[in-house]
Amino acid sequence: MPVGKITKRAVDAAIPGGRDAYLWDPELTGYGLKVTPGGTRVYLVQYRLGGRRGRTRRVTIGKHGSPWTPETARKEAKRLLGEVAAGRDPAEEKAKARDDMTVGELCDLYLAEGCSTKKSSTLSVDRGRIERHIKPLLGRKRVRSVMRSDVERLLRDVATGKTARVEKTRPRGRANVRGGKGTANRTVSLLSAIFSFAVSRGIRPDNPALRIKRYPGTRHERFLTPSELAALGAVLDVAEKGDENPVAIAAIRLLTLTGCRKSEILGLRWSEIDWDRNCLRLPDSKTGARIIPLGTAAIEQLRTLPRLEGVEYVFPSNRSDGHFVGLQKVWSQVRQRAGLEGVRLHDLRHSFASVAVSGGVSLYLVGKVLGHRQSRTTEIYAHLADDPVQAVADRVSREIAEALNGSTKSKIVV
Repeated sequence: MPVGKITKRAVDAAIPGGRDAYLWDPELTGYGLKVTPGGTRVYLVQYRLGGRRGRTRRVTIGKHGSPWTPETARKEAKRLLGEVAAGRDPAEEKAKARDDMTVGELCDLYLAEGCSTKKSSTLSVDRGRIERHIKPLLGRKRVRSVMRSDVERLLRDVATGKTARVEKTRPRGRANVRGGKGTANRTVSLLSAIFSFAVSRGIRPDNPALRIKRYPGTRHERFLTPSELAALGAVLDVAEKGDENPVAIAAIRLLTLTGCRKSEILGLRWSEIDWDRNCLRLPDSKTGARIIPLGTAAIEQLRTLPRLEGVEYVFPSNRSDGHFVGLQKVWSQVRQRAGLEGVRLHDLRHSFASVAVSGGVSLYLVGKVLGHRQSRTTEIYAHLADDPVQAVADRVSREIAEALNGSTKSKIVV
């Protein structure tokens, strides 16, 4: 690869070949970029210890992407070369730090450098599991000393509530950390991703969290029946006329009418509603950019909502410039009045899908409306669709029953 100053344009233009290729910066001797055959771009520093005849060593700065850009990597390269000038060996110091790294420090490194492709909402959840479960149980342990049995113990401890507590999150807020088997499974999955990151960085040779046997999962397949939907509608009607928060009630009604995720409705902006084509055009969601078709009832519901001048959110907060955030508290009261104890807000999405499938809509189309990225996500509704085998059993048993009853309608021929 030719010599040239390492800039954003040069990094993007670097073409991978059959083996690792290098671009060396002419303005800062030793600062370089490695391009692997797979196209991964890695910033590094090369230096020589003990004069011209000394040993040549290389230190990896990091992969191209946040936080490493040509300029941030250049600053780090200058710092490392300064250590060399002072008689220190950055490679040896980095290896020693790697050997001494704790799980807590590895988690911090993972959040800083191993999550560039994750959404901010996912990162927030990961950070919570790290701070509330992983660090309290394994944070002080050296990364290289963690064994499979340590991960299995963490799984059990989180499941049995060893990390459960109530913690303060803001001046008037608090989080009830419960733990449980589901949380334990997800925490071990995150820990496995963290150790995979450690393997990729050469911090340890293997992943002790791989193939850990998890607790059996439990599917939440709660669908509201027609009578339950009627009860919910009656409670919403009363709440709209009473002193309940109208923004929250409108959000619950729209969740029921659209099958959308809670975050998609609460974060909805007026600019994302396409009135001409009866759909929502979300630039970002759990599964990326998404177009959500809206039925007539949902569109009519949106048209009834007040649009305040200078407010971008359809469901605005009355305390800040953001969107409404207290829906769960209102929902708890609504479901109690409707006799829907234990029903979650997400079950409104399940109910939307169940009505569609029960009405003969294909699983493929239901998945498209719900924004499922993978077809197997929609398959939990398969049992609600008309089953041709069941239809045969119903017809034959009905004819036999008619024959047993002496009915002349029976088509059985002997």
